[in-house]
Amino acid sequence: MTKTMTLSAAAFAMTALAGAAMAQDNPMVGGAAMFADKTIVENAVNSADHETLVAAVKAADLVDTLNSEGPFTVFAPTDAAFDMIADESLQALMAPEAKDQLAKILTCHVVAANAMSDAIAGMIADDGGMHPVPTVGGCTLQAKMMGDKIVLTDENGRDATVTIADVRQSNGVIHVIDRVLLPKQ
Repeated sequence: MTKTMTLSAAAFAMTALAGAAMAQDNPMVGGAAMFADKTIVENAVNSADHETLVAAVKAADLVDTLNSEGPFTVFAPTDAAFDMIADESLQALMAPEAKDQLAKILTCHVVAANAMSDAIAGMIADDGGMHPVPTVGGCTLQAKMMGDKIVLTDENGRDATVTIADVRQSNGVIHVIDRVLLPKQ
């Protein structure tokens, strides 16, 4: 084996180990490794639990935004969360003529900051048990603790629990939630 081939093999092995380490530091989501050196969209497309969210992000034309530098904190509803919405309503939201409404709903799940769960919990404690969370969609969520879980309440009084926290991304963080949050109706 030549010296070049040995160095190339060593470089490949180090790159593979670094990638594995980056995924190892993150929780698995939807049966897929999440890589801290990939964007929110690049990771979300691999999660079997976020197919509806990915389709909605595409339908709302938000892919470029969520692939941009950020930082963003995304409260990412699972497919099971979207399943709580009537099929007809969800189909209507995904239609091209509802793009603005869908974008409003999705951006009410996005904060223009990199907020890890310990920071959110600290803000909740500092604010006496409830912390307002302004989103890029113009909604204000209310964050509180229920045991060791963060719970977000939307403007309609609906609660979503963070089921997987602190999934690091190159442009922010994802917190998986169990309900779709909606702007005030």
